[in-house]
Amino acid sequence: MNAESFKRMYLPFHQKLYRVAYRLMGNSCDAEDMVQEAYLKLWNMRDDLVDIRNPESFSVIVLKNICFDYLRSTRNETEKEDLQNISKPNETSLINEIEMKDQLNCVKQIITRLPNKQQEVMKLRHLNDCSIEEIERITGLNAINIRVLISRARKTIREQFNI
Repeated sequence: MNAESFKRMYLPFHQKLYRVAYRLMGNSCDAEDMVQEAYLKLWNMRDDLVDIRNPESFSVIVLKNICFDYLRSTRNETEKEDLQNISKPNETSLINEIEMKDQLNCVKQIITRLPNKQQEVMKLRHLNDCSIEEIERITGLNAINIRVLISRARKTIREQFNI
């Protein structure tokens, strides 16, 4: 494919590609960079593009893959930085960790003093991550009763925890 046919077939999609990239990236500078990357990749594979039946869809797919790769790589870099910061414990983080464990133990003790149904529902919801529907099946209670029990349990925990 020569430059003229490439321009004629692929450049009309620029606005659509930009809108897709903007939605994925969240800002105009990154979106424009991703569109340029997509056009560069399309240009580099121009000889294979003659077999593409829907150039617009193919362009969008190429662009999305580029955006996802970029987002994935930046997320991995951020996670590595976070891990490096976490791996260097300091006194403040150790104190915070001890305080958190202390608070967690206090909440667990408060939960043991709740009425049986409230305990059961709280454990299913927050420790086992069960949905309301799952709790309904397990306990035989209806959704409204479950929500009321959870609400009352949380209120009791808040009141007793803040004493």
